[in-house]
Amino acid sequence: MRKIPINNIKPGMIVGKHLYDKQNALLLSKGHILSQREIDRIKSLKYQAIYIAGNNANQTAPTEVDDINEALRNKAVMTVKELFSSISHEEKLNKKAISNARSVVENIVNEIVSNKNMTYPMTDMKLFDDYTYYHSVNVMVNAVVLGFSMGLSKMVLYKLGLGALMHDIGKIFVPKEILEKQDKLTEEEFTIIKKHSTDGYDYLKKVESFPSESNLAVLTHHEKFNGFGYPDGIMADQIPIFGRILAVADVFDALISDRPYRKAMMPAEAVEYIVGGSGEQFDPQVVNAFIEKISPYPIGTHVVLSNGQKAIVVKNRPKFGLRPKVMVIGSNTPPLYYDLSEEALDITITKISYD
Repeated sequence: MRKIPINNIKPGMIVGKHLYDKQNALLLSKGHILSQREIDRIKSLKYQAIYIAGNNANQTAPTEVDDINEALRNKAVMTVKELFSSISHEEKLNKKAISNARSVVENIVNEIVSNKNMTYPMTDMKLFDDYTYYHSVNVMVNAVVLGFSMGLSKMVLYKLGLGALMHDIGKIFVPKEILEKQDKLTEEEFTIIKKHSTDGYDYLKKVESFPSESNLAVLTHHEKFNGFGYPDGIMADQIPIFGRILAVADVFDALISDRPYRKAMMPAEAVEYIVGGSGEQFDPQVVNAFIEKISPYPIGTHVVLSNGQKAIVVKNRPKFGLRPKVMVIGSNTPPLYYDLSEEALDITITKISYD
């Protein structure tokens, strides 16, 4: 199975994961063979990419599951969408919306804690129009994974996840034309955007029983380790640990997402950006946890190797996300495997293949 851009989808390809519409209703089942009409329907929903199963006997390989439960992630997206919508129509969040958010975070924390030896593909499918909701859930998952890797307790992870899920809630108060602007923002527009962390913080202070630690995460997720972030320009340990974790989780998911003003980065490029910002934009301790748990090439990804061969990622190991184990496509029996983490093996991944 591999995730490929929507413009590379062709009739006859096989759906690799259940596909849902904007109401979280099942659109296409795993194993379904795509027609052109269905591809057009998927494009109309503005999916950026979908998962496709291998449809060639030479493209199959033993794999391991390394992702959050699909139904759980989709439920989380719908919960965030309903929660944000309730803000648009009411003075404050209702108790049901908060209860649903707590339940989603608790379930995802439980899943991550119960799979402690797993690396996670910090990427997922997004509907372009619903970017904010998918982004909120992905940042929450990524933040909890990082926090767990850093040894935070289950209760602390729950508060971290709740803050991560709500981190962009202040964008509800930003004019839509600014959020969706395709050109470079003016200085005045950027000033308005930057208010979303304080607006979200001020709003959540009024929500009964919302943890103060979670709300500080909302306030500080754009602070930078070197003190050049916002809203307060605090630095290093002055930034709460939740804010330092969210800074990495938030930037990474934003980098690998298509936005109105730019195309998504390849996951490996985004990893390099995060690593390059260690000690400046990001807390080195959080970056180290990120490197340990990230898998920029999820299992099933088709890649091109530096020796010219094409291969499929079949296994990721902690601390070696950029150098997974792969199986060469079209190799003889028995299949040819490369563990790219071996020091003696001078082979690397040069790009993802969509052929």
